[in-house]
Amino acid sequence: MQRHGILHFLLFATFFSIGAAALGGAVLCDDLVLYCRNKHLVAKAEMSLERLKSLNSEYDALLERLENEPNLLKRIAPAALGTEPEDPNAIYPKARAEELAVARRTLVQQTQPENREPALPKWLQRCSEPRHKIALFLAGAGLVLISLVCFTPKPAPRR
Repeated sequence: MQRHGILHFLLFATFFSIGAAALGGAVLCDDLVLYCRNKHLVAKAEMSLERLKSLNSEYDALLERLENEPNLLKRIAPAALGTEPEDPNAIYPKARAEELAVARRTLVQQTQPENREPALPKWLQRCSEPRHKIALFLAGAGLVLISLVCFTPKPAPRR
């Protein structure tokens, strides 16, 4: 008789836990989708923050170098601003506007974080569809009811 009780308990625990998990998944599916999207947005913001920190450190190093070497500004200015150099022996490369535009687009694409939507797990995509969510909820409720009706321990007979 004890084996019968253990079997009933195991079936009750199995059906009830699977049903409760299905019910919880159906109810919390939208929250899980929102959690995944927020996690992606936080990671994207952290990448942007790291990029800004690296740019700040690069600019700080450049400003420090400009303060320490006053001649550096005289050497960089003609190339950066496109003016004629003061030194007649200096040769600066001339770049066309199209070449600069292509280089700028390439640099911007490399440094910008991706703006695509987060990749949700396939099981979460399927569960977030309304018809699947309803089916999951009904199946979970059915399993919980079956476990409660069929596998609850029967009270001991009174003598």
